[in-house]
Amino acid sequence: MIDTHAHLGEDATEVLRRARSAGVTRVIEVATTVAAARDTLARAEQEDGLFACLGVHPHEASQPGDLGRLRELLDHPKAVAVGETGLDYFRDYAPHDAQQRLFDDELELARAAGKPVVIHTRAADDDTRARLVLHDGPVVLHCFSSPPLFDAALEHGWYVSFAGNVTYKNAFDLRAAARRVPADRLLAETDSPYLAPQPVRGRRNEPAYVVHTVEALAAARGVDAADLAAQIDANADAVFQL
Repeated sequence: MIDTHAHLGEDATEVLRRARSAGVTRVIEVATTVAAARDTLARAEQEDGLFACLGVHPHEASQPGDLGRLRELLDHPKAVAVGETGLDYFRDYAPHDAQQRLFDDELELARAAGKPVVIHTRAADDDTRARLVLHDGPVVLHCFSSPPLFDAALEHGWYVSFAGNVTYKNAFDLRAAARRVPADRLLAETDSPYLAPQPVRGRRNEPAYVVHTVEALAAARGVDAADLAAQIDANADAVFQL
């Protein structure tokens, strides 16, 4: 089983040990700054089954750092995606125009590197959609929570990744979307340390808990959880070229 989106901390080695014990043998760790990208790649070099998604989060758009350096780091064989990138008009930690410029730059980085782009979007569906429909390359909608983007995702063949919030009791819209995602475009993640799934809600989230999200997705789709886990693994192999 794979956790396609996690943010690890100083106890990463122990967290990954628990993940493997739970049957989660592969994790994609996501860096959100250029400085963090270097550390994330160094950890991926040391840990079996750990891969890196490298980008600058829209919250950091006012001071994005050296994107030229990020481009160099993306050449590493364990760097499998660009992101998370996108637009966040909900928190508004950076001006919208700065976020848009950074998003455009990172989409170009993904095209140049030939890697998928992992998208963070909140309260910015129209501006996110306008850019992604013109993007030539694989797209992963991370921690999917934007139903207005769903039809575009179906039309353009984007991957849709669900996190622990799909397990919450009132997440009817997310589970409805999860039922409609084509089997070969479905992914699962923790977005740890955030959004712990319902059975462990209130704890710090970690990759081991992606099993709960996969089980919830399987229940929503009316399929066997082990079969769905295998399908998600195959989807991750395809989009991230693992």
